[in-house]
Amino acid sequence: MAATHFHLRSRAIFESGAMAPVEGERTEATATDAARAVVIEPVVRSLAARRVLAGLRIGFGLTFLWAFTDKLLALGFATGRAEDGTVDRFGDAAWINDGSPTLGFLKFGADGPFADVYHSIAGAAWADWLFMLGLLGIGLALTLGIGLRVAATAGAVLYVLMWTVVLPPENNPVLDDHLLGAITVVALALTQAGDTWGLGRTWAGTELVRRFPVLR
Repeated sequence: MAATHFHLRSRAIFESGAMAPVEGERTEATATDAARAVVIEPVVRSLAARRVLAGLRIGFGLTFLWAFTDKLLALGFATGRAEDGTVDRFGDAAWINDGSPTLGFLKFGADGPFADVYHSIAGAAWADWLFMLGLLGIGLALTLGIGLRVAATAGAVLYVLMWTVVLPPENNPVLDDHLLGAITVVALALTQAGDTWGLGRTWAGTELVRRFPVLR
């Protein structure tokens, strides 16, 4: 393949620590090298903005993981706490003790046009497994900064489904934190937020992701 010239306008050092060409430097490389350079070029130019997005990504990831852990073990926060304030940590509400992560919310919390649908699936084993695996998978992907495209798709779907459980929302005719969460996880994937303070670049360089870019 004939060699070609291209310019990279970037900082002296990427966040990954790899050296980058100085601005305006003329570098000779093959078309393959040019394509690789495009991959590692940050979508967001501002270092401060990339760090803010990375912090947002990690915060959302830990939120998903905490929800999974609390429902798994009944740590006494959203799970394992009675209405009168009584706490039963690691009790019957824990998923590991055959408690249902979806029963209470879908059976007693669902309201609006889809209430009957959610009442009918409340506590179903398949719903519990899908919900818990979703929390775990999305949480790990966001926290580690890998597979953000898949995680954003799954996260957005989960957020929107949770939004439909209670309609209209309590404090707004349409918007609530679920819809904002759906938009946020998509934005994190589109800005490649896993490349900063995460394993996004390493993950992108694997043979699996190069073969199936949707896993990026």
